[in-house]
Amino acid sequence: MVSLRFLLCFLFVSSVYATIVSHDGRAITIDGHRRVLLSGSIHYPRSTPEMWPDLIKKGKEGSLDAIETYVFWNAHEPTRRQYDFSGKLDLIRFLKTIQDEGLYGVLRIGPYACAEWNYGGFPVWLHNMPGMVFRTTNKAFMDEMQNFTTMIVDMVKKENLFASQGGPIILAQIENEYGNVMGPYGESGKSYIKWCANMAQSLNVGVPWIMCQQNDAPQPMLNTCNGFYCDDFVPNNPNTPKMWTENWTGWFKQWGGKNPHRTTEDVAFSVARFFQRGGTFNNYYMYHGGTNFDRTAGGPYITTSYDYDAPLDEYGNLNQPKYGHLKQLHDVLHSMEKILTYGNISTIDFGNSASATIYRTKEGSNCFFGNGNENSDATISFQGESYVVPAWSVTILPDCKNEAYNTAKITTQTSMMVKKPNEAEDTPSTLKWSWRPENMDNFLLKGKGESTQTQLFDQKVVTNDQSDYLWYMTTVKFKKRDPFLGKNMSLRVNSTAHVLHAFVNGKHIGNQYAENGKFNYIFEKDVKFKSGRNVIALLSITVGLANYGAFFESKPAGITGPISITERNVDETIVKDLSAHKWSYKTGLNGFENQLFRTESTSKWSVESVPFNRTMTWYKATFKAPLGNDPVVVDLLGLGKGTAWVNGNNIGRYWPAFISSENGCAAKCNYRGPYHAEKCLTNCGEPTQR
Repeated sequence: MVSLRFLLCFLFVSSVYATIVSHDGRAITIDGHRRVLLSGSIHYPRSTPEMWPDLIKKGKEGSLDAIETYVFWNAHEPTRRQYDFSGKLDLIRFLKTIQDEGLYGVLRIGPYACAEWNYGGFPVWLHNMPGMVFRTTNKAFMDEMQNFTTMIVDMVKKENLFASQGGPIILAQIENEYGNVMGPYGESGKSYIKWCANMAQSLNVGVPWIMCQQNDAPQPMLNTCNGFYCDDFVPNNPNTPKMWTENWTGWFKQWGGKNPHRTTEDVAFSVARFFQRGGTFNNYYMYHGGTNFDRTAGGPYITTSYDYDAPLDEYGNLNQPKYGHLKQLHDVLHSMEKILTYGNISTIDFGNSASATIYRTKEGSNCFFGNGNENSDATISFQGESYVVPAWSVTILPDCKNEAYNTAKITTQTSMMVKKPNEAEDTPSTLKWSWRPENMDNFLLKGKGESTQTQLFDQKVVTNDQSDYLWYMTTVKFKKRDPFLGKNMSLRVNSTAHVLHAFVNGKHIGNQYAENGKFNYIFEKDVKFKSGRNVIALLSITVGLANYGAFFESKPAGITGPISITERNVDETIVKDLSAHKWSYKTGLNGFENQLFRTESTSKWSVESVPFNRTMTWYKATFKAPLGNDPVVVDLLGLGKGTAWVNGNNIGRYWPAFISSENGCAAKCNYRGPYHAEKCLTNCGEPTQR
């Protein structure tokens, strides 16, 4: 009996192969071997489980070593202590898909994400807790953050997914880019970061923890760099390897903006120069950007598309030549891994921003020839040979003799995405639409809501972010001969609603939306009030909550006032402040509550006289699925602003009526010189997203 027990125990332990992940000043070390690591960001909720195997396989075929993802707190805990890990929120399934493909994982728990995600990934119920302040030494915040972080770690441990348990995850991240904004938090910010480090370390995940953009990251946290370029980054500890957690492959889009592009040559240049100068871990943000389904886009005004000009486009296609040119670079870097991570380093400065870096061991040498000059090519003489290095490029010579790769010399064929019409059998050339109006009588004519207060509240407080829509309603009574009741009256609203619709006595008097990044504006319209009871109904619409900055949680949304009625006559202007009136609130629209978007909805729809340019209207059509297996897109040009569903699935917000400005685009893009988000723009004078 004794020997049998010993045998069973031995077999059980040997079935899990633990990977030892450590580090020194040169590199991340996996099972005793220093590694050159190429990683790519793929956020699981921005695609679907059906897409994950293909996306991750393409990452591996692109010569990535690892896949990185954030964990989005508000998606997983939309209501306090009620969790959702279903469908595209199945984090464990995503991590196991990475494992199945034989890749490593980088788990950025945060739980602050930024990521142009709604509210930076924080749930709005958190903001509404008494005495709450985010990301500082606030006990309520720290308790909730620790609860969620611990829960995620425990879930991952239960499935043996950390490398220390034989799983794929080699790195974990706590907090995110806090160093960029910590100044206003003062000493509390410094204390908070120390608390984050101690809390993370106490979870015993068995792999290193990283903190990006945190120069004062406490040991043993590894501080890392984010940006378009990180070759000049120096870690805060000689035992920390030079790591780049976000190499921005492009940029995000905002409604009213243009399409940003980062050239293939410049992305490759940034990576090669990073490794030339001692880097050993590079993560592309994004490798696949995907789609901000439902209400997940942040901002405000982040688009539904999160394509990011990444190596894999929004639909999962190869974005060529970016994908192929970077794969070639990865292959060259991997071939040099041992010498890059163990070799002695020497540098030759040729002047005029040209240099050579040589990595040398007894087994051989690797060379990088870099030219950071934006305008002129460099001719480098090295070991009796002459090499021409184009402006703003890096040449890699694995044997220090023969050029294997240059970042500016693209040999990969360029791909173009073509949108073809639906060719499914018997599909008409135009869709047949039915429609029905949003039922607003209770709001517009009765001013009836769910709750009543004698003040104006921030939209987040009332809705708990359960909807983009919030009605603010009040009634105003005028006597028949009220001296205030005149001909020159107007309604004036100080608004932080992203979009505002105003109604008086059932009549739509106008709408307004925030422009040019100014989310505080004044809406004012002439109104004819009547004697007796008047109903004012204001519909505030959010288009993604703020996701970045110090104390971003306190940025207002909705209508915080003041709101007033103004009467102007020859002698004077009289102002009637309505801010402290009795206001009635109603979250959402009736059509959402009645789930008109469901395919099995029994609500009555009309096919007669389908209206155009009619606000607050539901439209519905059917189509046959296109033939083949290519991605399907819905072109919503011709619609104004709203939300779209396919087969009951919320595919996100649309706003093709929001046109970008005519100026700022370039027919050609010069890859040379530092990239920034306003460089290489296209799509001027067109809808930001169709």
